[in-house]
Amino acid sequence: MGMGPYPSLRRLLIALVAVLALVAPAAPAAAAPGDVLAAASQAEPSVVRIDTAVDYQGVIGLGTGIVLDPGGQVLTNFHVVQGADRITGTVGGRPYPATLVGYDRGRDVAVIQLIGAAGLPAAAIGDANVLVPGEPVVALGNSMGTDRPLTREVGTVTGFGRTVNAEDTLTGISDELTGLIEIAAPVRAGDSGGPVVNGAGQVVGLTTAASVNFRMGPGGKGFAIPINDAMGVADQIRAGIRSDTVHIGPPVLLGVGVRTTPRDEPGVFVQEVMRGGPADLAGLLDGDILIALDGTTLDSTNTLTSVLDRHYPGDALELVWIDRAGQTRTSVAVLTPGVN
Repeated sequence: MGMGPYPSLRRLLIALVAVLALVAPAAPAAAAPGDVLAAASQAEPSVVRIDTAVDYQGVIGLGTGIVLDPGGQVLTNFHVVQGADRITGTVGGRPYPATLVGYDRGRDVAVIQLIGAAGLPAAAIGDANVLVPGEPVVALGNSMGTDRPLTREVGTVTGFGRTVNAEDTLTGISDELTGLIEIAAPVRAGDSGGPVVNGAGQVVGLTTAASVNFRMGPGGKGFAIPINDAMGVADQIRAGIRSDTVHIGPPVLLGVGVRTTPRDEPGVFVQEVMRGGPADLAGLLDGDILIALDGTTLDSTNTLTSVLDRHYPGDALELVWIDRAGQTRTSVAVLTPGVN
């Protein structure tokens, strides 16, 4: 987690609510459901089943990914792999350990590398811009578990440009995912990061808004990142190009668990400080109010993660906080590598 994946806050629990509910009128279907299922079977060999583990909490997670190249680079959602101590990607029944190549937290896109992979079947990438309302699609996913058949959720495209709110019920972090495709398919926990496939067997979207630790809403609806947008981010990650939004490698560790303070108070409330972590070594204590990081005033936990995502291990960041006695204090924290 970008705020330094403190174990108790590494896995987000997100309630997703569609805030744009207008549905475009349906157009004639481009293919019958049976035809689109047959086409989707062409994409199945390039689907990656993702299993994650958070050791401290004893938490395991499920997700899905898409093979981008024979050497084992895989596209998935960031929330699928966020905070994991271990990532395993299984293709064609063979498991591979995986590492995080990079991510864009705000767009919920990540690329992972399957270690030792070669000769994998890369997915056929389509064009989300030519989708029409009412067009049949299939969302392939891992919600039943890696030792079970892939889920094949058949549905139709019902809207474009949708926005969902993703709220972390533990920390109060609330993010918006915009520009999503809405599909009338009952995607479930574990399907996140999987392909949405059209009648030509091409990937046109990346299922989002569902994971083993996420709470979905509204029921019966699915949302997907247009593959054009996801591939734009993935190509930047694969090229190793850092930016204000794209982070290369695993997140950095500050070592704090925080929550947003009431609106009339500055900063973020420090619930827990990881013993031996950068914040602890800088002098931060449980119950302090962190008001600035690297010269940026912290008005929310989102701002904290945004600042951290622009930095890398070894960077020294100034901390400004108010201690429990009401005194303003400053110090410097040297960031360390986080997990995956």
